[in-house]
Amino acid sequence: MPAIVLLGAQWGDEGKGKATDVLADRIDYCVRFNGGNNAGHTIVIDGETYAMHLLPTGILTPGVTAVIGNGVVIDLAVLFEEIDLLAARGVDVSRLVVSANAHVITGYHRTIDKVTERFLGKARIGTTGRGIGPAYADKMSRVGIRVQDLFDEKILRQKIEGALDQKNQLLVKVYNRRAIDPNSVADELLGYAERLRPLVADTTKLLNEALDVGKTVLLEAGQGTMLDVDHGTYPFVTSSNATAGGACTGSGIGPTRIDRVVGVVKAYTTRVGSGPFPTELHDVDGETLRRVGAEFGVTTGRPRRCGWFDAVVVRYAARVNGATDLVLTKLDVLSAFDRVPVCVAYRLPDGTVVDDMPMTQTDFHHVTPVYEELPGWKEDISTARDLDDLPKNARRYVELLQEAVGMPFSVIGVGPGREQTIQTRDLVGPRSAP
Repeated sequence: MPAIVLLGAQWGDEGKGKATDVLADRIDYCVRFNGGNNAGHTIVIDGETYAMHLLPTGILTPGVTAVIGNGVVIDLAVLFEEIDLLAARGVDVSRLVVSANAHVITGYHRTIDKVTERFLGKARIGTTGRGIGPAYADKMSRVGIRVQDLFDEKILRQKIEGALDQKNQLLVKVYNRRAIDPNSVADELLGYAERLRPLVADTTKLLNEALDVGKTVLLEAGQGTMLDVDHGTYPFVTSSNATAGGACTGSGIGPTRIDRVVGVVKAYTTRVGSGPFPTELHDVDGETLRRVGAEFGVTTGRPRRCGWFDAVVVRYAARVNGATDLVLTKLDVLSAFDRVPVCVAYRLPDGTVVDDMPMTQTDFHHVTPVYEELPGWKEDISTARDLDDLPKNARRYVELLQEAVGMPFSVIGVGPGREQTIQTRDLVGPRSAP
């Protein structure tokens, strides 16, 4: 059985959690491979809502092994808070596994994240302030703290002291903050060590051996393609690779073992934080999308910026990821509108119309969307389970999106519940025997 990558094909918040959950009872392993607790997935099961931040959504499905891969940065306080909250609601959390090579977010990462954003002023990136970027920066600078370091106190203290040598100079002399005591950081992390130890494993070995015996592995991305540090709207991006290539490096599964890449897109577009957003709406339609779609961050509660569907972005994301399937979510939200525009191309400042992403950030920042507009349907579609159940105008909208992005939708979401989906193509075979 295959490894399947499931990722966002816009700026995040596309409904990846629901898409993962729809597949969860057909898979054996669910792996989070990038990001940290700056991402959030909302799952609705039998009317119960679950907000996930670090934990893979597969943990909600009995029998699925949930894996936090080496590409994730982990705030241990948040991790155990999530575990405790789920356990209190009766969710079995015993099948959680954490990579020994995943990096740990410390208190000084959060401090640096917040003071840096304040220092940047109007040029700020719009981070969540949770220390994600600084933790990844330390990882690339080779001064990061890994999960396995918590089990060697001497090494842990040495690494923290080394990491703080320069950071304390920065905090004191540039940001006018007090220096951070390395011992207090080490003591805090060591307080989690014994509870963490039973969860930790060589997850690369675990996952590859699972594939060897025919298990199905779902690799679940945080954020979205347009927030990928290499392929997104840099510098207004996250600090990890949220694309299909990141699934390989963030899990230790080689690219030849991946059978499908499933991109998730919302029936409109949203983003959080700063950066260009061609179809963004600053009017009553934007407010309606936000209100009806409940477009507020799962992790931060921040209102999301909202706009019409951008087919140029989705075409680009499908290409960058080598997408084999697309999942459309929140089609039901558009039932609130009399008309539904779709961005099918961009007009550059010189009047040239292009149907692909401009090469430079400057051009992208100044494009004007070229729309095709369709009539709305103004009907409740939450009970639709087949394309023929949709109103005529809703079907026309889906057809236009498919034509504009150049791919059909394998799954269409018509409501927040697990059962509120239309499936036109099977994304995974039968679950393997235990």
